[in-house]
Amino acid sequence: MNTKELKIATFAGGCFWCTEAVFQRLKGVEKVISGYIGGTIKNPSYREICTGRTGHAEAIQVYFYPDEIQFKELLEVFFSTHDPTTLNQQGNDKGTQYRSAVFYNDEEQKIIALDYIKLLNDKGVFENPIVTEITEATVFYPAEEEHWDYYNQNQNQLYCQLVIAPKVQKLNNYFKDKIH
Repeated sequence: MNTKELKIATFAGGCFWCTEAVFQRLKGVEKVISGYIGGTIKNPSYREICTGRTGHAEAIQVYFYPDEIQFKELLEVFFSTHDPTTLNQQGNDKGTQYRSAVFYNDEEQKIIALDYIKLLNDKGVFENPIVTEITEATVFYPAEEEHWDYYNQNQNQLYCQLVIAPKVQKLNNYFKDKIH
């Protein structure tokens, strides 16, 4: 076990099952928690989030060791494994709960995220402009236990095979050096 300081990164990239599956495979990541952030009610449930009326995004908190993987590297993976150019949508998942967002936990993360988005837009990496919101992290509510480690426990489900597996494969193809 690493004894150095853990930092937290908070990302929303559509369905949290997808983002969780990607980030829990990275070297330097201690744990990933799926949950909800950015909304108006306390202790929301999955059922409430799915209505799109609470203002929360499905998100993940990534606990990482910056001496092993830096925040910018997490951003590289984040922007490479979801579509940051669609407003309130990832694939067939539509609604504000599926928005693309970086919820920064300190000013350094905010600056790094804004600079990275500017770089991607300036280089024309995506066909359309990035719509990912950069917002200060607020209270993060962990999701219900049945959502934890979802992909690893349900790989045979059709959603996992059709939606999550290609994201994990993309991670394997482009970030081999970052996977444990």
